[in-house]
Amino acid sequence: MKLNYKKYGTGTPLLILHGLFGSLDNWQTLGKKFAENHEVYLIDLRNHGKSPHSETFDYVDMATDVANLCEEENLENITLLGHSMGGKTAITFSVEFPHLLSKLIILDIGPKKYQPHHDEILEGLFSLDLEKITSRRQADEILEKKIKNQGIRLFLLKNLKRNENGGYKWKMNLELLAKNIETIIGLSDIPFPINIPTLFIRGGESNYILDSDFEEIEKLFPQSEIETIDGTGHWIHAEKPMELLEVVEEFVG
Repeated sequence: MKLNYKKYGTGTPLLILHGLFGSLDNWQTLGKKFAENHEVYLIDLRNHGKSPHSETFDYVDMATDVANLCEEENLENITLLGHSMGGKTAITFSVEFPHLLSKLIILDIGPKKYQPHHDEILEGLFSLDLEKITSRRQADEILEKKIKNQGIRLFLLKNLKRNENGGYKWKMNLELLAKNIETIIGLSDIPFPINIPTLFIRGGESNYILDSDFEEIEKLFPQSEIETIDGTGHWIHAEKPMELLEVVEEFVG
């Protein structure tokens, strides 16, 4: 599958993968900062953003899409940064295509299966009758009944695209994502350990990577480091972009 992407800057290649319900747009401001030192690729994963939709969806599929992009662009010795679902895609990429990889950065996700925790979001998204909605503000008011956090609502509503004949539609393949949510919260079968220099970055107020996960991460990734950025939750790149920039640049070198 040919993915949609944007490219900025020159230098060592840095590829950035967004999380579930996200898109490359979530990374544009920070991506341009990274582009001062790197050739940055901001990528829409399949079924997200402006990339094609598909009938299949798992981490091997997504990792293969990224590898195909690397082949098209003649990229090697890349640094791959993935947030949440994008982080699990990056882990899978490190197993399937290690010859393309120099360093791995996993942003606020662990190498483990999570308990289902997207029910509220999915209920909210499916509560929107897109054919009848006349404005994003109206969509936000409806979504607020299910999702109280304004930041999460604004993030989700970036997926709305106006129809030419009125109403809206989703950029993302919402029905397929909901159908495959168990796959998303899981992880492909990985032949650990992974011997690639890896940086795990967690938000200090996030519960995606716990202190109790450290020992297992260090066993599965013998060349790993774990950094915590205090005062931020799961969306570190939105909440503490400059702190994230500094930590990543120090690791990439």
